[in-house]
Amino acid sequence: MKTKIRWGIIGPGNIAKKFTKDLQLFEDVEIGAVASRSLEKAQKFANEFGIENAYGSYEELFTAQTSDVVYIATPHNFHKDLAIKAMESGKHVLCEKPLGVSRSEVEELIKVARTSKVFLMEGLWSRFNPSIQKVKELIDMGEIGKISYVHADFAFYGLDRGEDSRLLNPNLASGSLLDIGIYPIFLAYLILGMPNEVLASSNFHPNGTELQTSMIFQYADAQAVLYSGLTSRSKMEAEISGNTGELLIQPRWHEANSISLLKDGEKKNFELPMAGNGFVHEIKEVHRCLAAKKLESSLWSHQNSLDLLELLDRVREKAAIKFPFEA
Repeated sequence: MKTKIRWGIIGPGNIAKKFTKDLQLFEDVEIGAVASRSLEKAQKFANEFGIENAYGSYEELFTAQTSDVVYIATPHNFHKDLAIKAMESGKHVLCEKPLGVSRSEVEELIKVARTSKVFLMEGLWSRFNPSIQKVKELIDMGEIGKISYVHADFAFYGLDRGEDSRLLNPNLASGSLLDIGIYPIFLAYLILGMPNEVLASSNFHPNGTELQTSMIFQYADAQAVLYSGLTSRSKMEAEISGNTGELLIQPRWHEANSISLLKDGEKKNFELPMAGNGFVHEIKEVHRCLAAKKLESSLWSHQNSLDLLELLDRVREKAAIKFPFEA
């Protein structure tokens, strides 16, 4: 009988609920434990999903023998410390994006992962979704020729949230950039790599939270025009243009179920539905890596996470985005 992969959930919020529902779709998974800083909250989550073990501290889960791999879904500023504690306890880690608040945090995480000989991956779920996989495949095949333009945006109205929420509380690394701006940046990076120059400008909340950011990534022969914001909605369609064709990823592009190829005056649609809530694909990647005893994914490697955080750092520097807990 195949041994089940035992998962632990760190931070039982709304994203963790969607993720856990997708975990329940796997026959070879046992959701062994959930932990929160509030035992009551952990127990409520455990009751909802039939999880045997609920802990009122993260450390209890890390030291218990009730999980092999943990999913970290806390606010951004807690990712590094919790992931380090988990890895030093011998747990494999899938951590929600961003893996850290800065590139230096990711460097530290990777060092601990290698020392502890455990698997570590950033939970950038879009990378593993069928639509993005197909886009990368078509581009690598040369279907739209040499890429010269990428456009991607991600915005929703978030000003109705409380100032103590993760979106608007600067002490929780708030703002649009790390929460949703990471997606357009990821797409430009996936398609065009590291830019030669980054231009960025932001608007801010009175409490210092970055609310909207426009970015231009300058390459030798290409540009990426990117946007994230919490002050309004946006179309959230991504466009990738080459000299022989164009790819459109349908709204909401980061979780799209279809893409279109425009070429030679014709339009070809590809239907690429996500499984479950969309986390199924990254879960499968974690399972593949664990089965192969890999310490990182080849689809989204440690280097990819380092590059992504470097780009976020560069945008933050240009737009003067800083958090109170940073020196």
